[in-house]
Amino acid sequence: MTVRSLLAVGALALSLTALTAFTALCPAQYALIAQPIPVAERFAVTEWRLPATSPPFAAILFVPATWLPVATLKAVVVLGNVLLLALLVRLSWRFAARRSVMTTAAAPVPLPVPVPVLVAAGLWLEPVFRTVLHGEISLALACLILWDLTRPDHALGKGFAIGIAAGVELTPALFIAYLLLTGRPGDVRAGLTALASLIGTMLLGALVLPRSSLDFWTLRVFETSRPGEAWSADNQSLQGLFARALHTPEPGVGWAVACVVITFAGLWLARRAVVRVGHGAWGVPAIALTALLVSPVSWSHHWVWCVPLLAVLLAEGRWRTAAVVALVFSARTFLLVPHEGWAELQLSWWQQVLASPYPLLALAVLAALAYAAYRHHRRRRTAVGQLAAVRPLPLPQLPASNSSASTMR
Repeated sequence: MTVRSLLAVGALALSLTALTAFTALCPAQYALIAQPIPVAERFAVTEWRLPATSPPFAAILFVPATWLPVATLKAVVVLGNVLLLALLVRLSWRFAARRSVMTTAAAPVPLPVPVPVLVAAGLWLEPVFRTVLHGEISLALACLILWDLTRPDHALGKGFAIGIAAGVELTPALFIAYLLLTGRPGDVRAGLTALASLIGTMLLGALVLPRSSLDFWTLRVFETSRPGEAWSADNQSLQGLFARALHTPEPGVGWAVACVVITFAGLWLARRAVVRVGHGAWGVPAIALTALLVSPVSWSHHWVWCVPLLAVLLAEGRWRTAAVVALVFSARTFLLVPHEGWAELQLSWWQQVLASPYPLLALAVLAALAYAAYRHHRRRRTAVGQLAAVRPLPLPQLPASNSSASTMR
């Protein structure tokens, strides 16, 4: 144990203590989240009548959680999420450092700051904090996906974990399309493996819970309002942004068209980032942000992908941008707007910015990637034009040899 490691562990312990005190002293900030959500009786679970919205495979996967007492389960989930955050930090840095400006490094680039210190700071990011506080699985899904994506192309079963993550929550399925569209043989193989893995989870769910599977995949999967009110400020998806901005609980065709456009744009930008040298690290954040935007409901804890996004920014030396992003994900501005009744559908223009920080940031990141792609295209066209304008220098004509003539003489 070195002094540096002791200080790092102390920082983590202090951060956990401060978060515990913050939660105990400010319960009103999160009281709104614990209120029951109106939902049909036969589709509700737990004493808070929360709706079950995940595929039946998820219910099968988490049956062992019922074998533990509730108090023990809470402690296991909190400790497990803290460890998952540490794993996500390491995976994010390994991915970002190797695929950003340091692609030529033969050995892994070490973290500039000890992992416990980064975990201590990361716990204050609102998506991470809510994941820990509510016992969500967002960190586990992000670790599954990022671990699979950082494996070598020849690794056995690469893509399997992504299919499992998509079988638990459907949003990660966009990563499968991303792998298939990159065009690289290793990615295509991983995408096909992930697709087969996802189909396997569906078949397992149908085998164990046939009626529930038929009900979910034919009806419930299309009911986007089942998780709760889409216009709630806790929903940081594009649908929530549109609903609040248009002052209507049903954003309609405009939202659907925007989702289609952003889906194709996000896939194109991610693919372009991968095939361009030196920008491969931006493919994963682009897909993650696109998936969170187009998902009908993206609760704030789903945005734990802010950790890989920050890692990519730091690996590229964009410290100021990383500080701004960290501030956005720590400010909790959407908790400051009115929540009573239908108040979230009556917000003024300046309150709209406070109510939708994550989707606005995601749109800004995608716009920045599009601008970078445009500038790269212009530079290539300019370079090609300048190359075409260069003409070969005229070579002097050498006099014809008359040796044969002299020989004839």
